[in-house]
Amino acid sequence: MGEDEYGIGRRALFVTGGAAALTLGSVSFAAAADRDGPESRTIEGTLPTGSPDFVYVPVEVPDGVREFRVSYTYDRPAVPAGTAGNALDIGLFDERGTGLGGRGFRGWSGGARTEFFVRADEATPGYLPGPVRAGTWHIALGPYTVAPQGLSYEITVVLSYGEQGEAVRPVYPPERAAGRGRDWYRGDCHLHSWYSDGRRTPEEIAALARAAGLDFINSSEHNTHSAHAHWAAAAGDDLLVMVGEEVTTRNGHVVAVGTDPGTFVDWRYRARDNRFGRFARQIRRAGGLVVPAHPHATCIGCTWKFGFDEADAVEVWNGPYTADDEVALADWDGMLVASVRDGARGWLPAMGSSDAHRDPDPVGTPQTVVLADDLTRTAIQEGIRAGRSYVAESARISLAFTASGGRGEHAGIGERLDVADDTPVTVRLAVTGAPRCTVRLVTDQGVLHTAGPLPVSGEGTVEWRTTASYASYVRAEVRHEAAAGPLPGALAAFTNPVFLGRR
Repeated sequence: MGEDEYGIGRRALFVTGGAAALTLGSVSFAAAADRDGPESRTIEGTLPTGSPDFVYVPVEVPDGVREFRVSYTYDRPAVPAGTAGNALDIGLFDERGTGLGGRGFRGWSGGARTEFFVRADEATPGYLPGPVRAGTWHIALGPYTVAPQGLSYEITVVLSYGEQGEAVRPVYPPERAAGRGRDWYRGDCHLHSWYSDGRRTPEEIAALARAAGLDFINSSEHNTHSAHAHWAAAAGDDLLVMVGEEVTTRNGHVVAVGTDPGTFVDWRYRARDNRFGRFARQIRRAGGLVVPAHPHATCIGCTWKFGFDEADAVEVWNGPYTADDEVALADWDGMLVASVRDGARGWLPAMGSSDAHRDPDPVGTPQTVVLADDLTRTAIQEGIRAGRSYVAESARISLAFTASGGRGEHAGIGERLDVADDTPVTVRLAVTGAPRCTVRLVTDQGVLHTAGPLPVSGEGTVEWRTTASYASYVRAEVRHEAAAGPLPGALAAFTNPVFLGRR
């Protein structure tokens, strides 16, 4: 049926409050007395270039609906080289509304699915099961990119009537695994399953995490918390599973690491809206960490635009090491220099995660190795927040990085060696599992010591002497052989800094 038959003409568009959005005229279904089996409505429309970030299609849902089902298609015309084509994301809000904060949120699949359903006892991955109540529901469209020809779409809504199924009670993974006391624990905090745009089940991801030698992981689906209730069976004494979300805005992505199960974080804002701080605080109130992801990624909407004042850590290394990771590493090092120069706020620890979605994406490449008091959600988060961590491309690589003074003073990764400016300091890095790699020691002046290559065994120890007046901090990089030219090779591992000198 055409758009005008159900009141979806251009004259029905109006701007909603808050983020850039449009709401269309509503789609209605038959009243109770007129029902005869499932009912469907088809809506057609075209979005022009420059469309708002979100377009809402209201659907008037009567009493007695058992299941709400949606399918959609859109055109993908040819476009000139260098021009974005059409990409249309989709999600759903129930009768509680579309207000920022997501009280009515019922799911988001982005561009990963062409159809979905919700009902009380079950829902498509990415969506939340629950009753289908009467009222105005909204299909949320996100025109990620629009071709010069415009984006023509067709949406079909099918309502099935009958008794509601029995509501599902969520079961969440435990917050503790059988740890080794205070020790170094390996984890991957940025992973996607089929509950967003990944292709693996939680059980498959957990098996790959165990095979990669990981002790903990974090669920981070794009713009939905629907996976939280599906990780319990994958966790175990040998694997801590934390839950969170990859909050995927149009101005960058941020991973919420280890939030309370069932926490949803809204993503419908840009940096210009000045709303990120509100949701960063929500993440922390829910017990999570705020970690901007792949801050210099080149995909549309992926580059981080919100600044780092609200961050608890930053994902410097994302997936296989590439040029944007090198830029992120340099940018992070600049933030370290600013932190010792200004002294106004704490420094920002670095992390690394795989961002694995599907085969052949390896889980645990890279991984963050955290010194924590135990294998619990709280202890792992405390270690990450304190910067007691390093990043390695696999479990084969282990680092021990320390700085010591002449009178027994000692500090490890993320700590401060409290010595006078002229006190001799010995920096020591022990490496295993990095054959033929080069070691670089980096300070606020830059790279001040290079050693290597390490032997084929991959084991070696590097020592360097300095003072706090010469180096405010020291961090270590372990790099593969350079392919060609003056540029350094790809990272095999790197540490957070050890700070030198008195505050």
